Amino acid sequence: MPTNVRRKRKERIGVVTSDSMDKTITVQVGRIFNHPVYDKAIKMQAKFKAHDEKEVAKVGDTVRIEETRPLSKTKRWRLVEIIKKRQAEAGETR
Repeated sequence: MPTNVRRKRKERIGVVTSDSMDKTITVQVGRIFNHPVYDKAIKMQAKFKAHDEKEVAKVGDTVRIEETRPLSKTKRWRLVEIIKKRQAEAGETR
């Protein structure tokens, strides 16, 4: 088996909830599924810490993250792309 074959990595799409850490963002990923017995829609959410080398993602952005090797104790994901920037509020100043 060739050694350069790489398996497809897991990807998730979520919303950035925190960017206060150095080169790290917290991404909240939600999913909806039907309960197997009661057939009721269930919402579940998970938070992932992702590596953001250039620190471009801001709170409220929708991003795609990809699984990677462990980068720290809790960081196992990296930022792939920013899908949608957050909407700037009317009263916000830069």
